[in-house]
Amino acid sequence: MRRLFAGGMVMVAGMVSVQSSNSPTETPQPAPGYRDDPRFETLTRFFHRLACPAEQYAAEFLIAADNNELDWRLLPSLSFVETAGGKDARNNNLFGWDSGRAKFSSPTAGIHAVGYQLKHGRPYRNKRLDRVLAAYNPATEEYAQTVKSVMRRISPTE
Repeated sequence: MRRLFAGGMVMVAGMVSVQSSNSPTETPQPAPGYRDDPRFETLTRFFHRLACPAEQYAAEFLIAADNNELDWRLLPSLSFVETAGGKDARNNNLFGWDSGRAKFSSPTAGIHAVGYQLKHGRPYRNKRLDRVLAAYNPATEEYAQTVKSVMRRISPTE
């Protein structure tokens, strides 16, 4: 079990087995309030076209983005770049968070934890997108361009 520190908050992340209620052929139901949101359809279509497991979390990506005042395309794009939209995710970690070592109780918990960190965490707080991405993955200079390219593939505008 790992402890993640965010400001004065302690998050304890562990592994819990969660059975999905959606079969591969079921269409995931969006959270109330997101059923008619055009971003939901756009994001669902993007992940579906690429056969990404993250499709079933489209509403959660939007909720986390809205709750943390993030560009709605950022979290899905990070997920796509880091784990092919969940295809390569381990331990419910759709984002390769903590170099892939972080474990979340569910993909939904991971989405919300990473969204929170990208808004409030010390390395990311009050930074523009390029600086957020440089802090997220400082290994390559091309990383920010790759993520922003996926963001434009999802939707050309915020």
